[in-house]
Amino acid sequence: MSKRFSLGKVVWTRGVNDLIAVDASFAKFVLESIRRHANCDWGKLSDEDKRENDFSLDKNLRLFSAYSQNDYKIWVITEADRSSTCVLFPSEY
Repeated sequence: MSKRFSLGKVVWTRGVNDLIAVDASFAKFVLESIRRHANCDWGKLSDEDKRENDFSLDKNLRLFSAYSQNDYKIWVITEADRSSTCVLFPSEY
């Protein structure tokens, strides 16, 4: 599936950045998670939350995804106006 919405400016939090700087495997996980999010693979969400994202795609509503790898869990959030997408740890929300 090709990208179905604009990610806008992609940013991540300081916590994510600090781990990317020292862990190449985590950096690859973050990039793969962004790719999945852009392709409407919402990750580890409930069926209800996945349906909400699908509904929100063409209605200018926020898009939210959650991904896990080993001990790491990240969220990817695209703003309703599609101006930006942020990668963060749940504890940073």
